[in-house]
Amino acid sequence: MIKKVNMKKISMLMLTACSTLFFAQKVSDYKYISIPDKFETFNQDYGLKNKLIKALNGKKYLTLPVIKDNWPSEAKGNYCNVIAANILNDKSLFKNKLILQFKDCNNNLILESKGSSNIKEFEEGLDEALKQALLKVGVSNPVEILSAQKPVSESTETSPQSSTASNYSNGQLNVQKVQIDGNQFILAKIGDSVPFAIFTATSKKDVFIVKLANKNMTIGYFENGNIVIDIPNADGKFSKEVFIGK
Repeated sequence: MIKKVNMKKISMLMLTACSTLFFAQKVSDYKYISIPDKFETFNQDYGLKNKLIKALNGKKYLTLPVIKDNWPSEAKGNYCNVIAANILNDKSLFKNKLILQFKDCNNNLILESKGSSNIKEFEEGLDEALKQALLKVGVSNPVEILSAQKPVSESTETSPQSSTASNYSNGQLNVQKVQIDGNQFILAKIGDSVPFAIFTATSKKDVFIVKLANKNMTIGYFENGNIVIDIPNADGKFSKEVFIGK
């Protein structure tokens, strides 16, 4: 039987090194960025759209329109390969200010970067503010992005601790286990395509690095056919959340 103390030691040592390999957490993890037709908080464009596209292309991103009809197959096949850019008007009486945002397919904010300029003319001032905001955007170095929607495909490999049920409950929340591949599975709320938790295998059998919906990273493991997640608490301690197979 796997001891919880040993699993914590092993998994926590691997957590920082491994998590970035499996989960996109920064803009540079992506290749595709969609750009809206207009930025709604501005009364006119001021050349911002073309300047943003040019800057992102210079950082090796491929920019796409919001309408998906002409997207490449890699982007169409998994919308989570694409993040959405937006520029917000951060109104000020004495400066031209803006906020550059990037959100993933689940509308989670990946990056928010502010820029400002003392130039009073709108087009020139906003151009300088945009350049400042773009400094936080790294060059594209894409990783494989996990889709939020995958067909159920249970692994044929089993072990004494491995779980074979597809539906689980902790008494308050009902979830479905969706096997992505031999190394990854997700728990998703019934009827909801957004993962409650994403599990990635470690070198220790039946022990997983877990990314929760709130982006917290922790560990999980199989125990007596159930799925256990160590939920991090505000005081730095962990509580044991057990999902029992139905």
